Amino acid sequence: MEYALRPARLFLEQADELSAEAARLIEEKLKIVKINPFHYKRIHGQNLFLFRIRFEDNHKEKRVIYLVDKPYVDILFILDRDNEYKDLRRYLKKAGY
Repeated sequence: MEYALRPARLFLEQADELSAEAARLIEEKLKIVKINPFHYKRIHGQNLFLFRIRFEDNHKEKRVIYLVDKPYVDILFILDRDNEYKDLRRYLKKAGY
């Protein structure tokens, strides 16, 4: 079963600011998510099925945060790893979760 990817507007805005190499890498990793959204690491401490994809852009560690909501996968936003998930709650609230 393939899952349907639903990118949030915030994610699309953030993705436009990424380097071409980082954008290509995310695109490849999202193909894996479409087939198996549980492939990447789950983020615990939230009452949601949140997962993260690690990647690097311009020598900065970043994370794509997504939510599994069968049969959909909502691609929510990109976090800077420097902030160690401190922005996670704020971004989730902004995304309506």
